[in-house]
Amino acid sequence: MQQGACEVFSLKGKVALITGASSGIGAGTAVLFAKLGAKLSLNGRDVEKLNDTARLCQEASHEKPLLVPGELTDEGVPEKIIQDTVAHYGQLDVLVNSAGILSMGTIETTSLQDFDRVMNINVRSAFYLTHLAVPHIIETKGNIVNVSSVNGQRSFPGVLAYCMSKSAVDQLTRCTALELASKQVRVNAVCPGVIVTNVHRRAGLTEEQYTKFLEKTKETHALGRPGTAEEVAQTIAFLASDAASNITGVTLPVDGGRHAMCPR
Repeated sequence: MQQGACEVFSLKGKVALITGASSGIGAGTAVLFAKLGAKLSLNGRDVEKLNDTARLCQEASHEKPLLVPGELTDEGVPEKIIQDTVAHYGQLDVLVNSAGILSMGTIETTSLQDFDRVMNINVRSAFYLTHLAVPHIIETKGNIVNVSSVNGQRSFPGVLAYCMSKSAVDQLTRCTALELASKQVRVNAVCPGVIVTNVHRRAGLTEEQYTKFLEKTKETHALGRPGTAEEVAQTIAFLASDAASNITGVTLPVDGGRHAMCPR
């Protein structure tokens, strides 16, 4: 994390609900939000790792986050997350939809079950949680930040369902931004490129394949390297803060320039 980030903008006093907070971008965002003064409600599927994130947040802010674990595709979990968050803090200012999965597969190899799993987690859960959160965010004139991907803006073979899901997240962002603008609620998204997290390993890449995949970013990313969860978190924090008060409907690449490239 760059020094001075906490001095540029603040989230002090803001209540933020972050999904996917047990690892990767969600965890990095939670820790940065804690440093910036936010009051946190953290969701994740892995309770042990979610507790690890909570501990780091508490060390950064001396405030204990509210943990609202659960699988977002399970019936009743999204409603409970919103209800518990508002009951605990009395309000909701920021929703960060960071939960998501990556699945390998082409039009020939992707099963309907795999397709449904990706769309349910990456799109359906983000839609429904946003739907439930919006009445509370309207009250605080807060904002929403979705974690999308360069895969929603550019086409890549071998990750069909994932690309489709992130295109849907981009449209969810833009449509919701237009629908809520008159109520002074902002909605934006970050679109990371290759970020060093465990998401690719969980999708099935071996260590050797993952090492080669990261090496390839020297050619596919203009800056010649993958990004970090902390870099994406800083952009999310900016969009969630009052420093971005005139920004809505944006799907912002945080991808080292990959969206602008046509590598051969």
